[in-house]
Amino acid sequence: MRAIPLESFSTETGIKYFVRVNWADRWQVYQRLNELDIPCFCQANQPLQVEITNANVAMQIWSVLRSCTASRQELISTLENCWHLASQ
Repeated sequence: MRAIPLESFSTETGIKYFVRVNWADRWQVYQRLNELDIPCFCQANQPLQVEITNANVAMQIWSVLRSCTASRQELISTLENCWHLASQ
């Protein structure tokens, strides 16, 4: 499992994070996080900002980033491993 590349900063409402994601994938990640109701903010030419409030949110962010950044073969391998574990 790869770590989420984060850089934290404090705000009035708590700690938020910059997520380092390829500029080409940033909008897709932002849209998916919004669909999951994860607080995030994205301005033109600025890094994606997210608010991680608990472990579930962190896992969802990791999953969204992985789906956008992993190769097709990595995703297929992960899915096959899950199927193998489920059949045991």
